[in-house]
Amino acid sequence: MLDILNDLIWSKLLIVMLIGLGLYFTIASRFVQFRYFGSMFRIFGEAFTRQPGQLSSFQALMLSVAGRVGAGNIAGVSVAIMLGGPGAVFWMWMVALVGMATSYFECSLAQLYKRREPDGGYRGGPAFYIEHGLRQRWLGILVSLLLLVTFGLGFNAVQSYTVASSLHDTFGVPTLVSGVALMVVMGLIIFGGIRRIASFADVMVPVMALSYIAMAIYVIGSNAGQIPETFSLIVRSAFGLEPAFAGGIGAAIIMGVKRGLFSNEAGLGSAPNVAAVAEVKHPAAQGIVQSLSVFIDTIVICSCTALIILLSGVYQPGMEQAGVVLTQTAVAAVVGEWGRVFVSLALLLFVFTTLIYNYYLGENALGFFTAKRWPVQLYRLLVVALVLWGSIQDLGTVFAFADLTMGLLAICNLVTLALLFKVGLRLMRDYDNQLKAGVESPVLDPRDYADLDLDPAVWPTKTGEEARIIGSAAVQH
Repeated sequence: MLDILNDLIWSKLLIVMLIGLGLYFTIASRFVQFRYFGSMFRIFGEAFTRQPGQLSSFQALMLSVAGRVGAGNIAGVSVAIMLGGPGAVFWMWMVALVGMATSYFECSLAQLYKRREPDGGYRGGPAFYIEHGLRQRWLGILVSLLLLVTFGLGFNAVQSYTVASSLHDTFGVPTLVSGVALMVVMGLIIFGGIRRIASFADVMVPVMALSYIAMAIYVIGSNAGQIPETFSLIVRSAFGLEPAFAGGIGAAIIMGVKRGLFSNEAGLGSAPNVAAVAEVKHPAAQGIVQSLSVFIDTIVICSCTALIILLSGVYQPGMEQAGVVLTQTAVAAVVGEWGRVFVSLALLLFVFTTLIYNYYLGENALGFFTAKRWPVQLYRLLVVALVLWGSIQDLGTVFAFADLTMGLLAICNLVTLALLFKVGLRLMRDYDNQLKAGVESPVLDPRDYADLDLDPAVWPTKTGEEARIIGSAAVQH
C-alpha cells in the first residue's frame, strides 16, 4: 500500500509540482536565488546580530542547516544512486537550484505572517501563513498534523535507522542497542527548548559540516583525474544515456527528486518554522539567507557524498547495500578503515542535531492547534518510541513511510505557496526597491501591508527616522 501511494504521489504529482512551481517561482522572480547569491554572504554577515532573548538570523540558518544536513546527505544520496543510478545526482541538483527560489518565498512568507508569543519569542510557519494569509484554519491544522507526523515521527525513524545501521556496520553494535541509546538521549534533551537547541546547533553544525567537506575534498583530490568523467557519467545517466545504470531516465528523475527533497526540504514547509523564529528587519532578508541553506545542503554536501561514492570505484550497477554502508565503504576504500569510523561519527553528530530539530518542528506544529500540555507529553512519548522502532526496521519500510507523509505535506505547502505567490512578490519588490533607492538594510513598513493580517506586536508601525528613510526611498524610486 505504501509503495502504491508513493508511486501515485511522486511519479504523477510531485515531480510536476516541485520542478514546475520551482521554475515558475524562479522565472517570475527574475531568478531571485541567483540575483542575490553574491549578496547572500553580506546579508549572512548581518545575520549574527540579534535582540536579547531572540534568535539571530544566523542561528535560524544554522538550525535549519542542522535539520537539513543528516541522513539525507549521507544515506539518502547512497539510496538515490543505488536505485536511480548516477543520474539521480543531476536531478537532485536541479531540484535544489529551483528549490532555492521556493525556499526564499516560503521563508519570507513565514517571517511576514509570524506571531509573537507571550514569552516574547516568535512562532510561525506554513500553518500560520495558511491561516492568516489564506484564512483557511482547517488547512493549517491539516498541514500541522502532516508536519508533526512527517518530522516528529517519520523522519526521526529514518535518522534512527541510518545511525543504527552505520554503528552496526562500523563497530558491530546491535541496532537495538543503538536504538535504546538514542531513545534515552532524546528523552533527556527534548525538554531544553528552541533557544538551547539553537545555541548548540550554531556551534556544532559548522564544525561537523566543514569536517565532512574536508574529508570529501581529500577523497575527491585523491581521484582528481577521474572528476571530468564522473561528471559526464552523472549527466549522461540523468538523460538515460547509460542503460547499464538502474532504470534509466525515469528512475533517475524520481529518485533524484525524492531524495533531493528529503535532503534540502525546499518547499516542504519545514524550514519556514525556524525562519519565522529569527529577528530580522525585513522578511525577504531571511528568505535570502534560508535559500543559501538549500545550496549548502545539496549543491555542496550532497555533491560531496555523491563524488565520494562514484570516485571510489566501490559502486557497481545493481549492487545491494544499505544506504549509509555504501558511503562508509566508499570512504574506507580510499583512506582506509578509519574512514568508516569517521563517517559513522560524523553521521552520529548530524543525526543528533537533526533528531532534535525534527522534534522541535513537530512540537511547533502541535502548538498551532492546542495549548494543552498532555498532547505534548504524548507526542514526546511517540517520538522516543519511533526512534526505537526506526532503528530496528528495514530500509524499505522506513523510507516508504517517510516518503508518503513527506509527499502529502509537500503537496499542501506547494499549493499554498502558489496561492500566496503574489504576496511573496510584493515582499521581494519592496526589498528590491529599497536597495535600488540606496537603503543599505531594507526595513518592512507595515503600512504598506495594511490589507494583510499581520501581527502588530511583530511589525509595529515605524515612526521617526526609520519611517523617514523608508518614505524617502519610496519617493526616490
